[in-house]
Amino acid sequence: MTVDSTSAPKVTVADGARAWRDLQAAVAEAVVGGDDALRLLAIAVLAEGHALIEDVPGVGKTLLARAFARALDLDFGRVQGTPDLLPSDVTGTSILAPATSMTEGGLTLRFVPGPVFTNVLLVDEINRATPRTQSALLEAMQERQVSIEGETRPLPDPFIVLATQNPIEYEGTFSLPEAQLDRFLVRIRIGYPDRAAEARIAGRYQAERDPLERVGAVIDRATLLGLRDATRQVHVSPELTNHVVAIVAATRTRPDIELGASPRASVALFRAAQARALLDGRDFVLPDDIRLSAPAVLVHRLRLGVDSALHGLTLEGVFAETLAGVPVPVGTSSRAGRDQPR
Repeated sequence: MTVDSTSAPKVTVADGARAWRDLQAAVAEAVVGGDDALRLLAIAVLAEGHALIEDVPGVGKTLLARAFARALDLDFGRVQGTPDLLPSDVTGTSILAPATSMTEGGLTLRFVPGPVFTNVLLVDEINRATPRTQSALLEAMQERQVSIEGETRPLPDPFIVLATQNPIEYEGTFSLPEAQLDRFLVRIRIGYPDRAAEARIAGRYQAERDPLERVGAVIDRATLLGLRDATRQVHVSPELTNHVVAIVAATRTRPDIELGASPRASVALFRAAQARALLDGRDFVLPDDIRLSAPAVLVHRLRLGVDSALHGLTLEGVFAETLAGVPVPVGTSSRAGRDQPR
């Protein structure tokens, strides 16, 4: 289902903070913990981006994605990444079918949409799909459309890809190319729960069959589109815009990093900071919005040099040092210049 963004209700900054609290409460009915991961999912959808959920099996990646879609009342589609998955299994194909009218003859070609025609597309174990099939998602993720047999078909709005992969299993997998990774706004790690949370998880599944059934819709499509529009209006001062660019540029000059972040990464970090501010109930960005978002937005776009990897360095550690070396702008008042023309 597509909602015209022009009909989206006007929302306020307070609506952003309220929506975040409602989303937390709804998803918590099925998912124990995971607020940091959920916040990044919310940032991705408000910033019109996509999310790569990378973690070991069994930590609730699929459950989080499904609960997220239910709480936002969005249509949900799922694709299981396998080596024999074809691009048409994702995007759709045309089949011969009986004509619907006498003037069309006996048979006609009818397009059958693939699972990509939805609001939230979960691509489970994306790295088990072949590069050819992975590439079928590039146009959808960037342009919100698919081109099939010479015809371009728009995707529903909103549209977000949530892809999962196991970072420790390599047999039978295909690494995501840089062009694909660069289209994910954020990379999310869930991590293992603490003992108390794990005990609650076990107890919950003892008491009921599927906790997901308890998740109700708390934000409708129209409101979500209104929140997305409000995110674009969150003010970012010129000093903080330059700070975004400085952080991204620092990844290109670090000797340990073979491939730095692209200009698309600067836009992604800018938009993620706006979304984080809105979820906190602010219509202006603070330096912390940028710096807290930076690891999730940038690290998966970088490539560590071979020598650095051999010396035991990690992308996370190298980026943390890089970020620490970029000074925070002095005198960036919270509301400085907020009412100036943009």
